[in-house]
Amino acid sequence: MKTTGTIQGALAEFDSPQALLDAATQVRKAGYRNWDCHSPFPIHGMDDAMGEKRSPLGWFVSIAAIAGFAVALYFQYWTSAVAYPIIISGKTYFSYMAFFPITFAVTVLFSVLTTVFGLVTLIRHAFHHPVFHSDNFSRASDDGFFVSVMGDDPRFDPKGTLEFLTSIGGRNVELLQEAQG
Repeated sequence: MKTTGTIQGALAEFDSPQALLDAATQVRKAGYRNWDCHSPFPIHGMDDAMGEKRSPLGWFVSIAAIAGFAVALYFQYWTSAVAYPIIISGKTYFSYMAFFPITFAVTVLFSVLTTVFGLVTLIRHAFHHPVFHSDNFSRASDDGFFVSVMGDDPRFDPKGTLEFLTSIGGRNVELLQEAQG
């Protein structure tokens, strides 16, 4: 195999969702730590096969939603009942029903911003992945099922990892290399 740049990992294609699920179980059992599965659609049971934990993002978004709700409601209460107490159309100072649209919008805003920034933080600002150097990987959004093992994994060995991926049913097994130039 001709090397054109820095080796960043290995990629193997599998025939079906079930083959990918079985491969994920085998890769996890082999002790690899920095690897991922790529599929054009979610596969039921993949998180368990990969040994993935539940994401904390849901908790972050829930806390942000509650904070957005509280901030919006408190700010509207403060402006209507404390800072500028004016009775308008016979409503009380704290007319919570009139506050609903703004409270809802701020709750959604806090949730969305937390989702975006939380996701960027959880993926460690990694907007580029070595699998994008592979021509075969373009099929991952159509009909391809792939396992990628990163080069910084403690168990990664260029030759050994390629042999392992082939032994568990991978085809079109290749090294992911950063193009030079």
